[in-house]
Amino acid sequence: MNQKMDLSTGAPDTNALKAETLINLAATHLDRDPTALQLVPIATGKHNASFWVIADYDRWVLRVAPPDSTGLLFYERRMMQQEPLLHDLIRSRTTIPVAQILAADFSRTHLNRDYLLMTALPGVPLSEAALSPDQQQQTLEQVGFYLRQLHQLTAPECLTQTAYGYIGLHQPMSPQPTWAEAFRLMWQLLLDDVMASGCYTTDDHQLMVNLLERHLAHFDYAEPACLLHMDVWSQNILVDSVGNVTGLVDFDRAVWGDPEIEFAVLDYCSISEPAFWRGYGRARNQSTAAQIRQQLYLLYEIQKYMPIAIWRRRDEQRALSFKQQSLALANRLLETT
Repeated sequence: MNQKMDLSTGAPDTNALKAETLINLAATHLDRDPTALQLVPIATGKHNASFWVIADYDRWVLRVAPPDSTGLLFYERRMMQQEPLLHDLIRSRTTIPVAQILAADFSRTHLNRDYLLMTALPGVPLSEAALSPDQQQQTLEQVGFYLRQLHQLTAPECLTQTAYGYIGLHQPMSPQPTWAEAFRLMWQLLLDDVMASGCYTTDDHQLMVNLLERHLAHFDYAEPACLLHMDVWSQNILVDSVGNVTGLVDFDRAVWGDPEIEFAVLDYCSISEPAFWRGYGRARNQSTAAQIRQQLYLLYEIQKYMPIAIWRRRDEQRALSFKQQSLALANRLLETT
């Protein structure tokens, strides 16, 4: 099998994936005859390349990170490295259905990308499920229940350190002693990416810096560094035929911080419906300060799509649309607060 699966989004051919190479890697980790394995691409997922590895009635998932030459946000570089520890923590301390990672290789010795081999979870992505409205509500309620468990894992308890931010092995930033300082640094690093993509002018950049500085005091409050998924949407939720959640996947964007930033992602992805909050079992903070944070968290989420649109989609119109949304939201915050 010498078929090339070119998933390099424009990178040199040296980044193209060969099915034969991937099957041989999986066979080595599984101690199987490579001729007995089948490799089938998984259609869902927009960042990593994912494959079913199939042998008779057994099935596993092989996930391969994109090439380093792909346009990556500051926290996306080598972010797969933090997943083995996170999966172990979640599997040992919660009832969240998360895959067991059987093998991980970040050495680039056998493949010029990071990769994981893990058990296959049952079910299909919510985006592909044909559920009734009641079943969809059941799904969202269970997602809320599971995310509440995730948010109860804290850095002091799990990592024996009081630190906030992206503090995994990929080390995209320096751990910070408070959430306010962590979010300030995350904001600055993201703005640097937006500037590097050519989407912000110097004035736009300064506007966004000033906006956060104006409201930074609202982020300076006692909140433990909770484990946050940060990418819960319909493709990362697996369900069975009646809407039971059978898996949460793709924890590579996880951050340790304020759960409210997770809620902003859920808002953007239409997950934070009333059923979600029933499952979460805790009312959302509706104070004035929380509502200001909510808008800035949403702005953090929206701004990331500008460099993604330029670097990975080559879509200037889409980037312009996200820029217009971002500036409109920023100006509304400046006018009303």
